[in-house]
Amino acid sequence: MTAATTGLPTHLPGPKEVRDLLGDLVDKQVDLRPGPPFAVSAYYPASVASYVDDSLVVRAVVACDLPLSAYAGAALALVPPGAATTAIEEGRLSASIAEALGEVFNVMASLFNAPGSAHLRLYASVPAGQALPADARARTQVLGRRGDFVVDVAGYGTGRLAVVLT
Repeated sequence: MTAATTGLPTHLPGPKEVRDLLGDLVDKQVDLRPGPPFAVSAYYPASVASYVDDSLVVRAVVACDLPLSAYAGAALALVPPGAATTAIEEGRLSASIAEALGEVFNVMASLFNAPGSAHLRLYASVPAGQALPADARARTQVLGRRGDFVVDVAGYGTGRLAVVLT
C-alpha cells in the first residue's frame, strides 16, 4: 500500500448491498430492515469478524448475534433449521455451522471494496460461543459510521447484524 492510498475512506455498505449479498450467498430470501445498535457482551453473545486494510489496520467489524450466526451459517451449509435452533439453545455454534459462517464473513469483505475506498479483507473471526478478544468486543460498541439491521433468513429465522467502521 502506498502513501497515496492509506488515506482512502472505508465504504459503509447500504442495506440493499447487505441484503443482496446475503440472499445470493445462502440462496434464500433475506429480508433486512434497520434495527437498533447492539453491543456484544457475555449476556448478548455474537460472532465477530474483523476486516483489515493492506497495512493490517482494522477498519471494520461485522457482528452477528447468536441467532443470525446460527441461521446464516446453517443456511449456507444446507443444515436443517433444527440444527440452528439447537445451536442457539446451547449458546454456541457447531463446527459445521461455524465453518459456514466463517465463509459468510469472508464473502462479506466484498461489501467494503467499493471504487475509491480502501481495500479490506477478512483478518479474523470468532464464532458465537467462543471467547471474544476485548478489542473486538469494544469495536462492536463504536457509535457513528455503522449500520444495524434485523435480518430474516427465509425458512430459518431472524437475528441482528451490525456493520461497524472503526
